[in-house]
Amino acid sequence: MKSLENKTAALTGAASGIGRMLAVNLANEGCNLAIADIDSEGLRETAALITGKVKVTTHVVDVSNREQVFAFADEAAQHHGGIDIVINNAGAVVTDFLELVPFEDYEWQFGVNFWGVVYGTRAFLPYLKKRPEGHVVNISSINGIIPNPCNGPYCSTKFAVKGFTEALAQEMHGTTIRVSCVHPGGIKTNIARNARFNHFLSSLPMEKVLEIYDKELMATSADKAARIIISGIKRNKRRIMVGTDAKILDIIARFFPVGAVNLFGFFFRVNARKYLNC
Repeated sequence: MKSLENKTAALTGAASGIGRMLAVNLANEGCNLAIADIDSEGLRETAALITGKVKVTTHVVDVSNREQVFAFADEAAQHHGGIDIVINNAGAVVTDFLELVPFEDYEWQFGVNFWGVVYGTRAFLPYLKKRPEGHVVNISSINGIIPNPCNGPYCSTKFAVKGFTEALAQEMHGTTIRVSCVHPGGIKTNIARNARFNHFLSSLPMEKVLEIYDKELMATSADKAARIIISGIKRNKRRIMVGTDAKILDIIARFFPVGAVNLFGFFFRVNARKYLNC
């Protein structure tokens, strides 16, 4: 999909972060938008940032709810006359030791991060197939390649997204549908502010938790991440690595799969001792 002008993209998680900047940058490419999020106020703020002669519709959607996602697909296609691209971007985080995470938090995490991707893909794929060319873009993470401790539920969902998306790419081979799996590294977004913290980090005030994320983990701006993703879509890239940290860790993981996991664990423990004195 070399040009996005006059195309229409459906985008989840558009109220903030990467999703918001994807919406802004896609509009700058001349792409019409059906943007969705569970946060209606944030969604309106995103829509207000979009300039240019593109059509934008907003949809309040809980991506973990299958009926809402399929209704979103029907409404978006009806409003825009068709959909060319779906970007399943909505995501959330649960942080704690695996043995301590409440089962309902596992279910919430998988509902948003994994089932939201499955529902979004299944709901929009029939509409994409009606277009001359279509593109499915699913957001995994570097944590879908290398896990780290106290982030197990999130890592599990991102590994699942990677597997689902790569299998989909195989199944779409020879069709007009392109598939991309995106692996961001540390991106400066609000995902930490919306995370569920249980025992781990719960003793720290929120401003300290955010300092850890912003200072130690978040290396790439949401705007830059969005521009990298859009460039990957235009080049029909199967794997889109976002951020220098993601690219380096991906290379390490290819050559030293066990060593990369150990390195990530070491990095985590060093920072845990620094901030938690443990």
